[in-house]
Amino acid sequence: MSAPGPSDSNRPAFYGWVVLAASVGLIAVGTGTIFSLAVFLRPLEEQFGWTRSLISGIAFVNWVIFGIGSFGWGALSDRVGARRVVGTGAVILGAALVLSSQVRTAGQLYAAFGILGAVGASAFYVPLAATATRWFAARRGLAMGIISGGMGLGIFIVPPTARGLITALGWRATFAIFGALAWAVGIVGLRYLVNRPEDRGLQSYGAAGVPQGTPDRGMSPAEALRQPVFWGVALVHFGCCAAHAGPIFHMVAHAMDLGITKMVAASMLGLSGATSIAGRLSSGILADRFGAKPALVGMLLLQAAILSTYLYADGAVSLFAVALAFGVAYGGAMPLYALVAREFFGERVVGTTFGGIFLISCIGMGLGAYGGGILYDHLGTYWTLHLASTLVGSAAVAVALTLRTPRRVVALAPGV
Repeated sequence: MSAPGPSDSNRPAFYGWVVLAASVGLIAVGTGTIFSLAVFLRPLEEQFGWTRSLISGIAFVNWVIFGIGSFGWGALSDRVGARRVVGTGAVILGAALVLSSQVRTAGQLYAAFGILGAVGASAFYVPLAATATRWFAARRGLAMGIISGGMGLGIFIVPPTARGLITALGWRATFAIFGALAWAVGIVGLRYLVNRPEDRGLQSYGAAGVPQGTPDRGMSPAEALRQPVFWGVALVHFGCCAAHAGPIFHMVAHAMDLGITKMVAASMLGLSGATSIAGRLSSGILADRFGAKPALVGMLLLQAAILSTYLYADGAVSLFAVALAFGVAYGGAMPLYALVAREFFGERVVGTTFGGIFLISCIGMGLGAYGGGILYDHLGTYWTLHLASTLVGSAAVAVALTLRTPRRVVALAPGV
């Protein structure tokens, strides 16, 4: 019998959990800020007389730039690490939000929030998701669920906070406060962010016992981007985001149009973000057990089904019920794309491949939000938006069922 080793209770906690915690805080601020534009929609409409399609156009530009930035920052993080990338992004995001507090024209807000804000915020999610896949060899799905949970936490906290601050201080002061918050969270979060376990002389979580010389199954960036399945995954993510973007972005305005008070409507969006955390964690656990693709198909099916219920919800109780369920569905799908990218194309280029997939999805986010504004301005209702979202969400399910692992990928040992 071998000599007893040190008690598990005496071992230091694995530092990867600290990296995840720092990442969640950073992503919550970056993503929550982007989604908070939904709360600024009515105040901007009332002060400047801008149409909803004009303001929604800011969201479109924002998401397209967010996607381009995610691809660029993700590829850069493969080379220099997430720490430098995230630090630069926090500086840019804070400056963009402070500038947004001083705008006088729509063009200025497009430039400050729509473009510069997206450049800064896009430095967080993809690089930090790629970092998480390097820290966790086992329970990678749970780790990605936690990372993605930062997006849900941001939606839960930031929009209702924005609504309260706008009521108390006005929208200009709220933008400025959020800018200072981005700088503060960036300073604190970077202190605990470490790019790879090797940088602290550690193995990734669950890596002990993995045979030496196990292939990385990694492709080169060019090789991965030439794979038809890369574009298949990107198309699924595009459809997924195009389907849920409109209902998310217009959730507050839609509820207020139906007579629900401002704070309650903002809380509805926040609570959908809260339930999205449960969806993100659950789908990560399901991916660890059944695989990323089956979990993704299941969450896409759930999303399409719940989107269809928006066609009939017309009161506070029904809207709250749909928003809570909707959060689980759209949140559950989000962490799975990074896992699919890692499984299909390898760890070496996960920042590049997931960044590219995320870029395409952000175009879907922008089109969904912008399309919702156009449909409302022309029809005076969001019913057609919800119908279109249901149909696009169903198409994403159909495409997801066709995805297959590239032949070039070498199977890894279990747990890697």
